[in-house]
Amino acid sequence: MKKLGLLFSIALLGLASAYAQEGTAGDPEAGKAQSAVCAACHGVDGNSLIDLNPKIAGQHENYLYKQLSEFKLASQTGGEEGRNNAVMNGMAAGLSEQTMRDLAAYYASQEMTPGETPEDVIEPGAALYRGGDEERGITACIACHGPHGNGMELAGFPDISGQHATYTKSQLEMFRAGTRHNDMNGMMRDIAKRLTDEDIELLSQYVSGLH
Repeated sequence: MKKLGLLFSIALLGLASAYAQEGTAGDPEAGKAQSAVCAACHGVDGNSLIDLNPKIAGQHENYLYKQLSEFKLASQTGGEEGRNNAVMNGMAAGLSEQTMRDLAAYYASQEMTPGETPEDVIEPGAALYRGGDEERGITACIACHGPHGNGMELAGFPDISGQHATYTKSQLEMFRAGTRHNDMNGMMRDIAKRLTDEDIELLSQYVSGLH
């Protein structure tokens, strides 16, 4: 927990400084006008009907901008840097800085549709999400994502509430395998490598119903 607290403080200070230096705000209306191509995978308002594709409606604006920037970086570095995804790399490759900000502002202004948590997952899911597992070195998810899964925009922690369980599961598996490596200071990779398949399934279904 001490290690997590130190990393959190460093990340928070660094991101606060970075955001303070950003001079150009996103325009939601401009983003909406440019979002037609995104709708095929993410839905018109960012609520994807395909559970392998994330809901991005209501996600933190800075987080959305960061992901688009890192998909673009991956397209420029052959996946060595940034966030590597065969589809999104191509989609982001030609986007300007302002377009990425506008798209982020538009989707952040939308409202995510709620998900559901299966009845039998609520109790064990809450125990792991809220309490972690000290014996296995698993930090509680609540520490960064909050009691309702809403994350912290300034710190760069995403809103994971209501997200498709299938998508969340795939991301946790990628963090665990190290194939997704754009997490701050390796925090998610460090946690995910300690999770079993059962843990990942449990958490993925649990956060889907958080609001």
